[in-house]
Amino acid sequence: MSNIQNLHHVVRGKVWLPGEADFDTTRLPWNRAVEQPVDAVVEAADAADVADLVRYARANGLTLTTQPNGHGATGRTDGTVLLRTRRLDALDIDAGNRRARIGAGVSSGRLQQAAAAYGLTGLPGSSPVVSVTGVALGGGLSWFGRKHGWVADSVRAFDIVDAEGSRRHITADTEPDLFWALRGGGGDFAVVTALELELHPAPHVYGGRMMWAGAHASAVLSAYQQIVDKAPDELTLWFNLVHFPGADPMVTVDLTHLGPEAEARDLIAELDRLPQPIADTRRVMTVAELGGITGEPTDPSAGLSRAELLTTLDETLLAEPIAPLLSVQVRHLGGAFAQPSDSPHGPLTEPYALYLFGLAQDPAGVLVKQAALAETLPVSGRKPFTFLNPAETVADAFTPEVVERLRQIKSQVDPGQLFRSNFPV
Repeated sequence: MSNIQNLHHVVRGKVWLPGEADFDTTRLPWNRAVEQPVDAVVEAADAADVADLVRYARANGLTLTTQPNGHGATGRTDGTVLLRTRRLDALDIDAGNRRARIGAGVSSGRLQQAAAAYGLTGLPGSSPVVSVTGVALGGGLSWFGRKHGWVADSVRAFDIVDAEGSRRHITADTEPDLFWALRGGGGDFAVVTALELELHPAPHVYGGRMMWAGAHASAVLSAYQQIVDKAPDELTLWFNLVHFPGADPMVTVDLTHLGPEAEARDLIAELDRLPQPIADTRRVMTVAELGGITGEPTDPSAGLSRAELLTTLDETLLAEPIAPLLSVQVRHLGGAFAQPSDSPHGPLTEPYALYLFGLAQDPAGVLVKQAALAETLPVSGRKPFTFLNPAETVADAFTPEVVERLRQIKSQVDPGQLFRSNFPV
């Protein structure tokens, strides 16, 4: 019996091998545009199962790639065993201390639902179905990042299985180098089975989306810039150009405000002076409802993305139609993002993040359009790690000094290269 075939006897969770029923679907990542070849798929039953698998892999020369579901998949998985951690789904809220212990399989939407009951919030992004752990390992850009920084900045501890198969609880005090690397440097150093996250007060939240015909894009962008130029850290706005195939172009503004409705409406008054929108979903909401603002798909799909960080924003963005792209999104950063951060990324001094997304039906056209648009805009030359695409590497997100430090930590904690993340250091 080969090392791979013996996996059925190593773990209590599920194992799929090539040729077995459902293997070809189980190995697929969330982004169906990414081809993900693997030698086997293991869905661990719990953290003890993960430790058993790691010890077996170490003894038998196997390489592990860890994913809850594969939102950040890059296809760099050839010759690996794919470890699924979605069954590690324990979630415990300590409201008095504003802490949550979150299993590696817990989604952002589930954390938000639990935290909302206490008037608290995690740091959710646009999608409710991504895993909190996966987001934190990539740094994490949140609706509330202008107030509270990177998602990773709120991590207080990790539960891991190291390259020797030992289960450990690590903090900034116990293992500062590894803790630093995991807070935004990716999953190349250990299997994270759970993390402890600081929660934040959210007694009042106002948010939603306003949508106009694309003909109003210039006026909407002007209003957007007026608002963000004076926005407090509690207010976040995202500007979007949207063009669905077969439909007319549209422009939207998505927003959240950590505060009362009246305060929010005063801050965004310029939006109400614009032409009548096609749709307006702004309202008082709970933090459990934030995942519905942008209407992102909650089922796997195929897409091609590219991200940049912008030093300024002007109407150059509107010079040409965005087709064949589906959307062009500008996220206002600043606030706590620009403050010191003991993480691989450090502070985000660029005021905007740009996210370009297209469907996979015309990959060549989408990639050409993304590159052409990026070339016309004032990009800083680095990208958020959490937004890297399969063609990019850690060098696109981090300084050479940070990459070298990450590599040194990797060589110390995983000298045998047992773990291979989506973006190996």
